[in-house]
Amino acid sequence: MNDATDAIPTTTETISVAGITIDLTLPVSAEDLIDEAEFDVDERLPYWAELWPSGRVLADWVATQSLIGARVLELGAGLALPSLVAAHGGARVTATDWYEPALSFTRENAAAAGVTVSTLMVDWRDPPAALTRPPGFDLVIAADVLYEPRNAGPLADLVPRVLAPGGRVVIADPRRPDARLFLDRMAEQGWDVSTDTVEYRGRRDETGSRIHLHRLSPPDG
Repeated sequence: MNDATDAIPTTTETISVAGITIDLTLPVSAEDLIDEAEFDVDERLPYWAELWPSGRVLADWVATQSLIGARVLELGAGLALPSLVAAHGGARVTATDWYEPALSFTRENAAAAGVTVSTLMVDWRDPPAALTRPPGFDLVIAADVLYEPRNAGPLADLVPRVLAPGGRVVIADPRRPDARLFLDRMAEQGWDVSTDTVEYRGRRDETGSRIHLHRLSPPDG
């Protein structure tokens, strides 16, 4: 890997998504990566190091889309499985996270898979100009990013700034209570919000087997 990840014990999980096989390298234990100093600064926890059910469901959805040449942005990408699948489908992908080790794993996994995924470290509250400049992204995706109420406002502010005219937003969410804060705010701003429920049959987390796919379209979309 690199200096940011060399000291992290890793394992490799072989994942199949719609006929695409990806050998995903990931940390052996997310819990072992907890850094008390980082938590004291902004309550950071290494959620990025887990392959959550919502990420798998979102990757399955991405695999059904026609994305050749599309500009795709993944927010809070973590291990970025949906980004890797989008890149396999011919998209021009940017994976973002606020943890540099997550982006390091993404770059290495993309190289191992033979696809190109650009990475960018992003704080939703202060996004870099490279993320918000035109023309924006045709598809914005995220998986299980609304696990705390403090995430709802910054995400609602950011999404309109990064979406291209006519673009789409899809967020996979395991029915986190705080997701409603984000969805209500988007609806108040005139966005169309619809939700499908997917039954996830793999390893469950504490939220159960049902994953919501929230689809959002802007007022002029």
